[in-house]
Amino acid sequence: MEIPVSFKEFDIVEIRFKGGRKEFFRNVNRLPLITGDAVVVDVPNGHHIGHVSLKGELVRLQMNKKKVQNNDEIRSIYRVATEKDMEKFNLAREQEPTTMYRARAIVQELKLKMKLSDVEYQADKTKATFFYSADDRVDFRELIKKLAEEFKVRIEMRQISLRHEAGRLGGIGSCGRELCCSTWLTDFRSVSTTAARYQNLSLNPSKLSGQCGRLKCCLNYELETYMDALKDIPNVNRPLQTKAGDAFLQKTDIFRRIMWFGYRGDSNWFPVTVERVQEVLKMNAAGEMPENLAEEVKKQLPEVVDFVEALEGNLDRLDEQYKTKKKRKKKKKDGGNAATATEVLAQATPTPEVRRDRPSGRAVQGEPKPRQERGERPAGGEGKPPRPEREQQAKGQQQQGKPRQERERDPNRQPKEGGNREGGNRPPRQERPQGQRPPQNRPQPVTQGAAPATVGAPERPEGGPRAEGEQRSRRNRNRNHRNRKPGNPEGGTPKAEG
Repeated sequence: MEIPVSFKEFDIVEIRFKGGRKEFFRNVNRLPLITGDAVVVDVPNGHHIGHVSLKGELVRLQMNKKKVQNNDEIRSIYRVATEKDMEKFNLAREQEPTTMYRARAIVQELKLKMKLSDVEYQADKTKATFFYSADDRVDFRELIKKLAEEFKVRIEMRQISLRHEAGRLGGIGSCGRELCCSTWLTDFRSVSTTAARYQNLSLNPSKLSGQCGRLKCCLNYELETYMDALKDIPNVNRPLQTKAGDAFLQKTDIFRRIMWFGYRGDSNWFPVTVERVQEVLKMNAAGEMPENLAEEVKKQLPEVVDFVEALEGNLDRLDEQYKTKKKRKKKKKDGGNAATATEVLAQATPTPEVRRDRPSGRAVQGEPKPRQERGERPAGGEGKPPRPEREQQAKGQQQQGKPRQERERDPNRQPKEGGNREGGNRPPRQERPQGQRPPQNRPQPVTQGAAPATVGAPERPEGGPRAEGEQRSRRNRNRNHRNRKPGNPEGGTPKAEG
């Protein structure tokens, strides 16, 4: 096999114009064209601008399909469109809507039975083509004269069918996609209602007609497939005669090869295979009648199993297996939880309590906490033993604390104004001996239902030591907690060593 030294590309290019109209032009100058390029082509009495839609050997196939001969009648491509060419072309296209409205007004004045659908200006603005549709032949000689006087260009009238009109206008079909006639369909074949009958479609005009008002072109797409499938399906013109009664054909599933029959006076339909229907027809032709179609269907139905149904059945069985496993797991979990709960209750031990008489504050296991009868509470802290934690804390403060250096006060210094809340001067701070606490003038909290601690008890001298069993206020405890320093872990103000 010889390797080709040089390869010459097919010199004819397919050009697309407005509305999906396509024509073939020859690339005489061998321009390096790419699909989508705007080119200036030769047209009768001027030039026009189109876009490259196809090139190479595919163009040869399209010419053979459309039966276009490769001769001298094919016009040539001048050049690739420049910016000036595109500006003129865009200006010409901007005038098309106004021209369309004015031309429709003229058609109404002349009372012509025609419908103008589109207008296309040539790129050099020397010619305007009007596309129209009409049911009967129209004499538009007077119309051409008025349009030429109105727009000062040459006028060409071109009649198109309703399908071509819908293709030029475009739109979205009932399938949700763009119309076939406006995208790829070029050959419009006649469509009849027999195509809908073969496909078992309802003869509803609103569902079978497209935007053009004619039957949908897509009815012919699958017609051949349905015709091939209908070859083996019998044509039932009479009801099937059985001992249970006459069975009438209600529906035919062509691709599954199942026919549905129903008895007179019974709303139930019974599926019957094509082979069984042929057998019943032969029996009826011989003068015999089967007992019941339903009984034969039960025997024949397991033989006709659809792959999709079998697959769905397998999936259902898998789902059931997983469901049973989940239920078992839940039961096991519930049983395990119950067993562990009973074991915990059986082996439960009393919780450790904190012994107040030990300075460490650790819990001693095995010693139950003494219970207190309801309604008996110590009044004001009477009867409570001293807290050893406080004594330990005081000892730690004496050991770890450092003496606070008192600042020397100037006797001649005057107090600041506004120091007192009542507006007066703040009195000087009284000096107290080292190691003595400031007086606690705040009232002690009294528990509800108990007698106050101060009744019948001797008053503690101001600044003196706290009596045994007397509690400190929560505010003082919080104050000691805030004044804690890194070197003083037990809290409180450090005391000076004596």
